[in-house]
Amino acid sequence: MPDHPAQPHPALQPHPALQPHPALQALLAVRAEVAKAVVGQDAVVTGLLIALLSRGHVLLEGVPGVAKTLLVRALSAALSLDTKRVQFTPDLMPGDITGSLVYDAHSSEFSFREGPVFTNILLGDEINRTPPKTQASLLEAMEERQVSVDGVSRALPVPFMVAATQNPVEYEGTYPLPEAQLDRFLLKLTMPLPPREEEIEVVRRHSLGFDPRDLRAAGVQAVAGAAELAEARAGVAAVDIAPEIVAYIVDLVRATRAAPSFQLGVSPRGATALLNTSRAWAWLSGRSFVTPDDVKVLTLPALRHRVSLRPEAQMDGVKVDDVLLSILATVPAPR
Repeated sequence: MPDHPAQPHPALQPHPALQPHPALQALLAVRAEVAKAVVGQDAVVTGLLIALLSRGHVLLEGVPGVAKTLLVRALSAALSLDTKRVQFTPDLMPGDITGSLVYDAHSSEFSFREGPVFTNILLGDEINRTPPKTQASLLEAMEERQVSVDGVSRALPVPFMVAATQNPVEYEGTYPLPEAQLDRFLLKLTMPLPPREEEIEVVRRHSLGFDPRDLRAAGVQAVAGAAELAEARAGVAAVDIAPEIVAYIVDLVRATRAAPSFQLGVSPRGATALLNTSRAWAWLSGRSFVTPDDVKVLTLPALRHRVSLRPEAQMDGVKVDDVLLSILATVPAPR
């Protein structure tokens, strides 16, 4: 997989001069476990780990059949985390996600029945195929880590992350996510079609009997858990970020608001997302400080879903990622 300045580097390894923290070693081992079930997509796995470390959520975009669902399931298994899947459809109701009160005829009382959102990693397949009111039912869960039913707030498990998928090529019968909800996702990761060599490996594994529904048979084992994730989050919080790096992040974000091709630039929430994910990437790279390159690596995944192209730019075939790359090339980075 070729290097790309907008994606986490696929060859993620701790610095050889450092003695990596046990939690870091465990999280790095997660990628090897996921690779037993998913060919390639190392950059996306790293992005999901960054989101978990930053207490954020991820929007996965890719055409059907590139293993979006399998990747999330394999990641959950390698981290020994509970995961549940919701297939978003036009008739899905908010209570189908958050849970609802159910009348018990024996006790003559109402009891709360938890919905699938009560899990560690919620996989929401094709989130743009459900109406806005059901999409909005996730907002409180994503932002507050709780759901409120009948005036009672119920906390969600820790950790908690939403990994939502959407199809970028088929928009008939869909409900595009509004900007307010897109902004709740920490990262937007794209899953491209595999190159020829990786596609050959995918087909070869299936010819040998690989069953994507049986991760245990594929050899995927838990190599980390909630305890290692908590230690890792503490390590990320201790990563130092110099004032000039903070200023660089703000300059990048402000440049999106002045870009002629954008009718909507990145909000301050996007700046904090870029800061937090850069910290997580630095920690995963075995460093205790953030560099300008860390910021550059996360700029596209952290910002691409927080901007909106002008209609005339869309008609001219302008791509969001191209505009962001142009901004990266023009905004001076600190030395």
